[in-house]
Amino acid sequence: MSETNDVTGTTTGQTEVGTQPADDAQTAAWRRKATGALKRYRVMAWVTGTMLLLLCLEIVLKYGFHVNGYDAAGHAKPVIGNWVAIAHGWIYVVYLVTVVDLWSTMRWKLGRLATLAAAGVVPVMSFVLERKAHAQAVARIESGAR
Repeated sequence: MSETNDVTGTTTGQTEVGTQPADDAQTAAWRRKATGALKRYRVMAWVTGTMLLLLCLEIVLKYGFHVNGYDAAGHAKPVIGNWVAIAHGWIYVVYLVTVVDLWSTMRWKLGRLATLAAAGVVPVMSFVLERKAHAQAVARIESGAR
């Protein structure tokens, strides 16, 4: 609300407390949160995708080409190591946390959450979906639409 000076008839330009500055502060805080969530998601998408490709390589070499042969019990021996599957499993859990964080911050639909979660277990999908999600999130962050 602007106040009018009785003598000159001019306005002082004062606004009501909490209208514009509070919105700007909330938008700026949301942008910071969204940018952070997006960065964490991007890093985890690449790490998860890379570990998944490494796991796929392990499986193909181990069961497809029988690279290391079999042990005495008849089980295929690991090529790269059993740690690949274990590491991918734990990295996928961290990836899911970053997916939920980004999804809730951006307020996307439930189908997007399912798609982002599936990208961590489908080879190459995390790389493709990361580019798409990044482009859409950046456009939304720059527009300031929460």
